Amino acid sequence: MDRRGFNRRVLLGGAAAATSLSLAPRAVSADRPVRTAPAGGVVKHLKLYAEKLADGQLGYGFEKGKATIPGPLIELDEGDTVHIEVENTLDVAASLHVHGLDYEVSSDGTKLNGSDIEPGGTRTYTWRTHAPGRRPDGTWRAGSAGYWHYHDHVVGTEHGTGGIRKGLYGPVIVRRKGDILPDATHTIVFNDMTINNRPVHAGHQGPDVEATVGDRVEFVMITHGEYYHTFHMHGHRWADNRTGLLSGPDDPSQVVDNKIVGPADSFGFQVIAGEGVGAGAWMYHCHVQSHSDMGMVGLFLVRKPDGTIPGYEPHQSHEPQESHRSQEPVVPDGTGEAHEH
Repeated sequence: MDRRGFNRRVLLGGAAAATSLSLAPRAVSADRPVRTAPAGGVVKHLKLYAEKLADGQLGYGFEKGKATIPGPLIELDEGDTVHIEVENTLDVAASLHVHGLDYEVSSDGTKLNGSDIEPGGTRTYTWRTHAPGRRPDGTWRAGSAGYWHYHDHVVGTEHGTGGIRKGLYGPVIVRRKGDILPDATHTIVFNDMTINNRPVHAGHQGPDVEATVGDRVEFVMITHGEYYHTFHMHGHRWADNRTGLLSGPDDPSQVVDNKIVGPADSFGFQVIAGEGVGAGAWMYHCHVQSHSDMGMVGLFLVRKPDGTIPGYEPHQSHEPQESHRSQEPVVPDGTGEAHEH
């Protein structure tokens, strides 16, 4: 694949927009004091629509007529509860199922226990989160914090195979008090042989992500479909733990730049854009060679402060995507994700 096959211009915000005000990520120096997540305990209310897109795919959106693939980022802090009213605008039953959070069976989102939504109907799903602590028997209960995801569990089959294949999925982040907050968040989903359900084309198919050297950039990586993949990023690396960050010099977490992922896996991490390597068009891709050859490749475009990217010749425009903390006003726009605080 030649260099021009990778080159694609991305508007500020990177991979396409999904959840709030249409603002580009700020350029923030890595030496600026970090911001951290607050204590949870907030009750939130969201409205989500399941919709058919113009190209026949399916998506979730916070506004009618503005569904995206992946769906909008839902971000919570440990201790938060969220009530999500889902309106099913499809002509088939659909649902909303989440990984990693607490919910009653009425919020499971499956046909097998009657928690789906008939065509044209609505249903409210309630998700709860909790902090870590000891059970009455003295054993340790992990908290809800982590990089999770939601998806349909009904369309196509009683397990939602058709819905997931067509794009009914999205990211969930639960933060722990004190977790470092990023300047921007981007979601990358390996779904069968696509990235974010984009069709294969010459060069690469993945959404490109743009940042400035020194930005703190967060990635949420989710896998769906029938295949195992690997997620590899050039020039940047992360700790293989809950946050993707080392807690200190004695943290035993392995530092990686490549991770094996299978169906329904999800993880996340943060990097300082260009740290130790500088600006450039840095690839991310599936490192199963036949998969990358078939287009499972995107670019992490890291600009210099003057806006230039060494060795990069943009020639093709691309829609941006942004996502913001779920308690902020929501104005979805586009088909990917960039999160700004």
